[in-house]
Amino acid sequence: MPKDSEAANTEERIPGIDYDPGTRERPASYSMIEPRLKNIYAQFYKATYFSEEKALDAKTQELIALGCSLVAKCDGCIEGHIKKALKEGATKEEISEAIVIAVGINAAAIVDMTDKAATSLGLNHFPSKASRKS
Repeated sequence: MPKDSEAANTEERIPGIDYDPGTRERPASYSMIEPRLKNIYAQFYKATYFSEEKALDAKTQELIALGCSLVAKCDGCIEGHIKKALKEGATKEEISEAIVIAVGINAAAIVDMTDKAATSLGLNHFPSKASRKS
């Protein structure tokens, strides 16, 4: 059975992912993920972004990934997907639209969560005219 250091040397690099090699003060990217599990993720990532059978073009994938990264609050992902979207030919207007869609989804999620809280607490602070009973 290979040692961890040997496994790390044979692990598969994930194309399209910028690895942060880390510093003395900060560990490298993916340093908390066991090499065999990182390889499973590498296969998933390759199948998603680099398969000949994918349905979406690379620019569309990157715009979707940007929106998802924003909602997930993944700083490194956001920067990486903006760079990749630009590389794939996305315009500033397309990037802006992807960002605005993510803003809308996040806003809708907040409304949904507060609607559930209001229901749970029996609150209806600002009832719509249609829901008011005389």
